Amino acid sequence: MNTGILAAIGAYVSWGLLPIYWKLLGHVPTTQLLSHRIVWSFAVLAVFLGLTKRFTKLRGDLSPTVWGSYVLASLLIGVNWFIYVWSVNAGYIVEASLGYFINPLLSVLLGVFFMRERLRRLQWAPLGLAAAGVIYLTVQYGRLPWIALTLAVTFSLYGLVKKKAPLGAFEGLTLETGLLLPPALVWLGWNEYMGAGAFLHAGTGSDLLLVGAGVVTTAPLVMFAAAAHRIPLSMIGILQYIAPTIQFHIRVFVYHQPFSR
Repeated sequence: MNTGILAAIGAYVSWGLLPIYWKLLGHVPTTQLLSHRIVWSFAVLAVFLGLTKRFTKLRGDLSPTVWGSYVLASLLIGVNWFIYVWSVNAGYIVEASLGYFINPLLSVLLGVFFMRERLRRLQWAPLGLAAAGVIYLTVQYGRLPWIALTLAVTFSLYGLVKKKAPLGAFEGLTLETGLLLPPALVWLGWNEYMGAGAFLHAGTGSDLLLVGAGVVTTAPLVMFAAAAHRIPLSMIGILQYIAPTIQFHIRVFVYHQPFSR
């Protein structure tokens, strides 16, 4: 099987299971959890690049165009992370999963219209069914699903940016998290100064989970970036249904949220 497809599957299975991890950190304020994701993700990536001696190559590859691409990517993924973690811990797993059902449709459309990718006639049929299901769920929801739309738009645009991004998976993600690192450190420092910091104040288990957020954040993003360079954006969109399907089952069978006929 194509390594790009395997990387995409690995990324989406990981993302599908992540709500369980974030639920374990429900006692940590959303902004602090987001900041820890950034800090520990950068730490993991920096150690890896240091051990593999890739920092020199990364510095040599930086140009105004590269900076522009990754500033945009970091803003998109930062907003996506914040909305997702907040929605899960605030009890909006349903709307968050709806966002990731909408996201693949947008990814396919971006691939067709911006990357000039072509879909076979049979591939349009399941996409049509998925679109009908998304429209039905949206109508049933009873109001504009702004959480779902924000998640879908930010991550589908992030996928488009990563498709065109020039750096490798590890180098690119290191640059993205590095751009988000200063505000994350400032926010964590401010919370610690105000006596509201969660790290080192909520038990060893909580601290280990916060540090582990770097790994569970980085691993699927690296796989996603690798997939984006190897397979069409439209195929990435179709495979993306793995993540919200897993999240949907977690919502119904693990957290027993209401699910009507």
